[in-house]
Amino acid sequence: MSQQYRLAVLNGDGIGPEIVPASVQIVDAAVATVGAPAIDWSELPLGRGAIDEFGTAVPEQTLAALSDVDGWLLGPHDSASYPEPHKSLLNPSGTIRKHFDLFANIRPAKAFPGGNAIVEGTDLVIVRENTEGFYADRNTFAGTGEMMPTKDVAIMHGIITRAATERIAHEAFKLAMTRDKRVTIVHKANVLKMTTGLFRDVCREIAAQYPEVSVNDFHIDASTVHLVRRADKFDVIVTENMFGDILSDLAGEVAGSLGIAPSINASSTQAMAQASHGSAPDIAGRNVANPIGMILSSAMLLRWLGAKFDDEAILKAADLVEEKVAATVEAGTMTPDMGGSAGTKEFAAAVVDAITAAA
Repeated sequence: MSQQYRLAVLNGDGIGPEIVPASVQIVDAAVATVGAPAIDWSELPLGRGAIDEFGTAVPEQTLAALSDVDGWLLGPHDSASYPEPHKSLLNPSGTIRKHFDLFANIRPAKAFPGGNAIVEGTDLVIVRENTEGFYADRNTFAGTGEMMPTKDVAIMHGIITRAATERIAHEAFKLAMTRDKRVTIVHKANVLKMTTGLFRDVCREIAAQYPEVSVNDFHIDASTVHLVRRADKFDVIVTENMFGDILSDLAGEVAGSLGIAPSINASSTQAMAQASHGSAPDIAGRNVANPIGMILSSAMLLRWLGAKFDDEAILKAADLVEEKVAATVEAGTMTPDMGGSAGTKEFAAAVVDAITAAA
């Protein structure tokens, strides 16, 4: 029997209040279609609205509430537009990831048939270490990890540790065992010999525990070229924080649009669904945003819950969301970024119709 899940919703900024409710609507339809108990949703404040109401982008009450739910959907944030001092602080996503030690950022890039992909057949997953590396703000107990000893000198520090690399490597190799059993390690050990050299070497040490998986490695700069030319040849890519962020945006666009790129941020006990893209304030409120990235992120959260609680019904709901999103695209219903004319609401409604028709 499936259980009832308590999930939180953080709409965020920009297009967040459009794409997150669309995802909730689709998850509800899928859960109902498979006969599982309805999701118990709760909406929590985050972003510019939270600054105006509570004086902070991530209120303490939000963090406390997230500790008591099974998972949550995080909409994009527009921290670049926040007033100071909020603009200079760790952004809402980073704050939540750091607070809950969501060390694994899993970012698939999969092309849809008829979905305007640059490289047809792309089906890869980037496994991004989420707690350290060359995003300095993830490396410190307090502060941002950046400093300016004078107004003309800025310094950041990047940290790579064996412990963090080992646990993200295990995630990558375990994932590869469920796919095509291939892992690519991305680094810059020819220049950053000690830091990314340690990352590469520890990943190779962990690889020895998964003899069925084939392993290769590329420098980050070469990886961008390979993704553009032959993204369809990759399976699982594991890399540090900043490299993973850059590569996953590129991979999403190669697969058809950054708007289709989903992700989940997880520890062994908690998970957050978050589309890979930003808040796109230039198109906010126009009903043209692509909700696929957020919808598929929500499906990833369902799959994570299904695996954690051995819940076959919720795994079927995740499958249903993914299948009907792909079928909707293949039928020609797409938002403008993919060459279509459907609005955000119209695309979501078409997916809901496809899901309910499967009942």
